[in-house]
Amino acid sequence: MIHPLVDRHTHLEGALDPAWVRGEAARRGLALPGPLETLWSGGTVPFEGFIEAFLFGAMLLDSREAVREAVRAVVRRTRACRGSGFDLWASPHFLVAHRGQISLDAFWRGVEEGLAEAAAQGVSGCVVVDAVNHFGPKHGHSVLDLVLPELPPFVKGFSTGGLEGSPFRDWAPVFDRARAAGLRVAAHAGENGPGSNVREAVLEGGVARIVHGIRADDATLDLLAERRIPVDMCPTSNRALAADVAPHPLPRMLAAGVRCALGTDDPGVAPCDLGIEAAAARAMGLDATALETLRRNGAEDAWCLQA
Repeated sequence: MIHPLVDRHTHLEGALDPAWVRGEAARRGLALPGPLETLWSGGTVPFEGFIEAFLFGAMLLDSREAVREAVRAVVRRTRACRGSGFDLWASPHFLVAHRGQISLDAFWRGVEEGLAEAAAQGVSGCVVVDAVNHFGPKHGHSVLDLVLPELPPFVKGFSTGGLEGSPFRDWAPVFDRARAAGLRVAAHAGENGPGSNVREAVLEGGVARIVHGIRADDATLDLLAERRIPVDMCPTSNRALAADVAPHPLPRMLAAGVRCALGTDDPGVAPCDLGIEAAAARAMGLDATALETLRRNGAEDAWCLQA
């Protein structure tokens, strides 16, 4: 059986095509951040530099049309690799409430139009609302206050991202509230924080999915495998933002039975697509069977393909 190819983890705010960003920056008279140019050229930057680059793209998402263009960029990359779907992380609270640069209605309309265009091209997509871990649980509740009253049906999940500065145990009430509203729950963990964050997110936060998890120790990998917790792996992003984690743990994670799958993370910031991610996995020594396992896990655990 050939499973659908799914981009299991990509961020709306990090999806804009570099050519579009360059053109829009020139039109607005804005200088491109140095870290963004570095990442576009294949270089590495500290996590703080990545945040600067990421926020520059986010700043441009100030209209329905710009949001739709970001979704279109995701669709183009997915289709270019003959992909069938994507799970799209998005941060409406950051754009709508924190920065005040777009209305929630315009944001959702841009996403909805982009997803409708994707569906017309045979590509499935859903949204995972992303909160910022280091802003703390109070911020998480504010995110839910914003989105839950009129939650679009294409929103399937809730997650935390950003710096892993707030303990996941403190986020448990926020995750509980999201689940009570019918949302699946994930967390970026073990990316820029210690591997113990992965265990805490699962055991004390109760999350059903981990993003990255690259710093997890062997005992935590056993836990992930035992509980069949899906883990989204993004080799290009990891190479740019976590170069100290070497060799990359993907082969070790698969060998431990962890349900890993590939995603592009922020392909407009650290350029890549699913084909590049697969090539990176192959360069780690993974054979055709392991690559098919990644693809199977990607499809079976993708929220965009689940009711």
